[in-house]
Amino acid sequence: MKETQKCINAMDYVGNWVAWKGHLKDAIKQGKKFGMSDEMIKTLSVKVADFLAKRVCPATPEEKLMIEMWDVATPDERKTLATIMFKIIDK
Repeated sequence: MKETQKCINAMDYVGNWVAWKGHLKDAIKQGKKFGMSDEMIKTLSVKVADFLAKRVCPATPEEKLMIEMWDVATPDERKTLATIMFKIIDK
């Protein structure tokens, strides 16, 4: 099996942008349910995005674009990207 296929198979929702956004929306709801503030969720989002960018192969054009932007972004720009994704998901 190709290395790319191994990392794609590592996560159930990779390959479906709508499903991925749904998972994120559920995670945000759960965080809020347990009393996390928006800022805490955004901070955690940066850490999760860092992990995913390093370990998950993009399976859709949207994921590829997100990883490419993440890779070239400064730490402040990464916070901005996480905030933008938070806004997209939380609407």
